[in-house]
Amino acid sequence: MHNEMLWLAMLLANFLLIIAAYKLFGKWGLIMWIPISVIVANIQVIQTIELFGLVATLGNIVYATSFLVTDILSENYGKEDAKKAVWIGFFSLISMTLLMNLALYFLPLQGDEFAATTHESLSTIFELMPRIAIASLTAYLVSQRHDIWAFHFWKKRFSSPGQLWLRNNLSTMVSQLLDSVVFTLIAFWGVFETGVLWEIFITTYLLKWAVAAADTPFVYWARIIHKKGNFLMQ
Repeated sequence: MHNEMLWLAMLLANFLLIIAAYKLFGKWGLIMWIPISVIVANIQVIQTIELFGLVATLGNIVYATSFLVTDILSENYGKEDAKKAVWIGFFSLISMTLLMNLALYFLPLQGDEFAATTHESLSTIFELMPRIAIASLTAYLVSQRHDIWAFHFWKKRFSSPGQLWLRNNLSTMVSQLLDSVVFTLIAFWGVFETGVLWEIFITTYLLKWAVAAADTPFVYWARIIHKKGNFLMQ
């Protein structure tokens, strides 16, 4: 249960960091989380682990929390601010991929074993980035654009404050299904056998679904923070 306990701890840590960012910086704290989530997720995703008896990749939690953030932005500030956050995340991922791959062309200092080891470690992580980044960028835009649209679609039909959980989950769970399909096919097709690929897809979606279900209390907590409006650094 080692990985499973760490997964639950990371889940809680992500939610609390989002709430802390919102409490500290207000709307811009939420927007700030989007590039954090996509960059961290695209580094973590290269590590494959066993979780709850299934094959999974890291990065599922932190990436899934980006849907929580866009839903909070949609609920408290409107569609345009949520769209802006999505494009900031898109730009940050492109920037990281470009800058880190350029960094790999530098030659490490001759005779410096530490520099050589560091370069090799960076190569191990970031040489995989272009394919992962293309998969992530495509899945990210498709799923996040759908999530913002779907949230407001359901908000028109379930508009009461008590139905926030419904519009949050209806929009997020379908969006994460789209994300999992697009990302898994682009990132891992031909890398893993079909059985492993299918297992990664199922596990990825189930984990994201669990994150979406678990984030509901934090959507309500964020609304309380928004109503009070006493952000600490504004």
